Amino acid sequence: QVQLVESGGGLVQAGGSLRLSCVASGRISSNNVMAWYRQAPGKQRELVADIRSGGTTNYADSVKGRFTISRDYAKNTVYLQMNSLKPEDTAVYYCYVRTVLTWVTYDYWGQGTQVTVSS
Repeated sequence: QVQLVESGGGLVQAGGSLRLSCVASGRISSNNVMAWYRQAPGKQRELVADIRSGGTTNYADSVKGRFTISRDYAKNTVYLQMNSLKPEDTAVYYCYVRTVLTWVTYDYWGQGTQVTVSS
C-alpha cells in the first residue's frame, strides 16, 4: 500500500507561482511513474506532468514552459513548480503514482489540493 500526501495548494493571483509537493510512503518499486493530474469543475481529470523513475518528463501542452515537475528520490517526493499561473489553471491537483511489483501494476492517488488562480 502506498500513501500520498500533497501540500502547497492555495490562492494566487494570475502571473504568480505556487509549488506543490507530494510525499509518497509505502512500497514503491524502482520502476515507477510519479505525476500530477488536475480536475477543474465540470471537466475531466487531465494529466499535467509526469516523471519516470529514470527522470524522463512529460508535460501537457497547456503547461509547457510554465510548469516544472521534479522529484527527490531519497525523500520519495515529487514537486510541481507552477509559474506564470493563469485563471484556467484553477483546479484540484492530484498526485499520482504508478508502481510495478512482481509484474502487477498498482495505481495510487492523493487526496487532492486546491489551486485557485484569480484574474
